[in-house]
Amino acid sequence: MKIHSVLKALALLSIALFTTHASAAQTIPKGMVEVKPVTRPAAPGANLTLATTPFFTYALPQGWRVGESGQFALTLLAPDNKALTIMVGNSGVPINYPPGQFVYEKLMALQPQGLQLGQPRAARPIQGFAQAYEFPVTYGIGGVPCRGVATLHIAPAYDSAVMAMTAALSEERQWQGYSKWLPLVSTQVSARNGAAFGMRGIMAQNLQNSTEYARAAQEYRNWSQRNWQAVTDQRNASQDRNNQQFRETLGGVQTYTNPHDSQRPIELPDTYKYFWVNEHGTIVGTNDPGIDPNSGSTKDWRRMPKAK
Repeated sequence: MKIHSVLKALALLSIALFTTHASAAQTIPKGMVEVKPVTRPAAPGANLTLATTPFFTYALPQGWRVGESGQFALTLLAPDNKALTIMVGNSGVPINYPPGQFVYEKLMALQPQGLQLGQPRAARPIQGFAQAYEFPVTYGIGGVPCRGVATLHIAPAYDSAVMAMTAALSEERQWQGYSKWLPLVSTQVSARNGAAFGMRGIMAQNLQNSTEYARAAQEYRNWSQRNWQAVTDQRNASQDRNNQQFRETLGGVQTYTNPHDSQRPIELPDTYKYFWVNEHGTIVGTNDPGIDPNSGSTKDWRRMPKAK
């Protein structure tokens, strides 16, 4: 009895599917075939990933790599080597050591030219530190102007302090794009080994559940999407101006205008000579110039002209 019920249900399902398919087929005019537009590739995913060294957990942007990694320092380098983040720290620093001097000394390890620190301002310290100061930074490398921001995080103790500097730096011409997310990424560091900075337990946090990590990841995704879109728009504009015919021939596509929506050109495969579209966006193709899909149809079919 159970088998009989199952078979009956499958039969009813088959009938329903056939009816739906037949109904859909009836909307396509006789002698024509539905055609799907050629879709452009979507933007690549851009995510921060959590990575580790023997001493630290940190956030790594897509395509970036570790430069220096040790007990007291960690640097991350951009794919083009024109941007980087730095985290460097020490325990046992004298309690009244000038914050600007500590930052200046650590940045001088990059061997910059004309290093200048702007006026400090209060900032949010990373986990395990009590206070922080942010410094605008300008310098040059090989004659190329660079800028960024360095933040000093301080954990005072009875007779000494732990100081850690995080910095986000890039070529000056790229800084505007980096400024919203790279400083956030530079602070996404946590100690996973008690020997980090030579002081047990400092900076311990769960980056995976950190709201600051989530904010850094979102800003990075926003930047990546904008950057990808700008590159794509420039490439497409250049192709449309200079190489459209070559691109269409190479890709086996043609660009058409939708009479129902002339603002958005549509790329169609080079499989038919004539294309029509209705008010719902359904596109059909044919090689027969004499077919009129409006004949006997309740839809508003319009011929699609090639885009100029």
